[in-house]
Amino acid sequence: MLVCLRPRRQKRGWVHEVAMERQAEFDLQILARTELFRGADSRTLIEARDTAFKKRLAAGDVLFSQGDPTSELYIVVVGQLRATQTTPDGQQIIIRYIGPGEFAGFMALSSGTNHPGSAVAVEETHLMGWSAGTIRGLMEKHSGIALNALAVLGARYHEMQTRLREIATERVEQRIAHAILRLAKHAGRTTPNGIEISIPLSRQDLAEMSGTTLHTVSRVLSSWESAGHVDTGRRRVMVRKLDALEGVAAMAPD
Repeated sequence: MLVCLRPRRQKRGWVHEVAMERQAEFDLQILARTELFRGADSRTLIEARDTAFKKRLAAGDVLFSQGDPTSELYIVVVGQLRATQTTPDGQQIIIRYIGPGEFAGFMALSSGTNHPGSAVAVEETHLMGWSAGTIRGLMEKHSGIALNALAVLGARYHEMQTRLREIATERVEQRIAHAILRLAKHAGRTTPNGIEISIPLSRQDLAEMSGTTLHTVSRVLSSWESAGHVDTGRRRVMVRKLDALEGVAAMAPD
């Protein structure tokens, strides 16, 4: 009996080692596709992987809250985060959704001491993370990572400037159309019936993204549903006529 058990233990140990090796290789592939480590060589990716920790969030879990000390940077591996800010009068604004390959906690890349907003898991989300000191050390050692970070922050800044211009100059229908189009590009899945936004999305979420009220979003979506532009359900949006929404978004301001 003892002779039979020993090979089984060895086999289980071998299977575990193989699984660990495969996971380590998978982690490298994930990092290579992220916006922060894109273009990095294998040695840099291995260093980033070996200095990272992992975190898992259930839907609704808070990764960090507005005003919390900035201590870590995270990259989404699987799932989605919703980044929000709360105004002094208590109004919540959705800044953006953060999906696979994108990072959260960007203040860890600089000398910022507090998170300017909150990040909450929209669905079960898996992340890789680094302490602020570790990620800054990687940036100092590998200029490519620093340049990637600068490019991403520049893109985020441009995105926020565009959002501010839309709120200041565009009609509410245009802002809602822009919000849906961004989500379709960010998390859209092509189906026979149109482009389905894979993120659970409520009308209140759209109101917070477009700087308007739930009543206004409901009125506009009902009109678009009647016209066949979109189809909405419980926390679900399907874009049936992409060109129609693009036409609304491109309308000249009043």
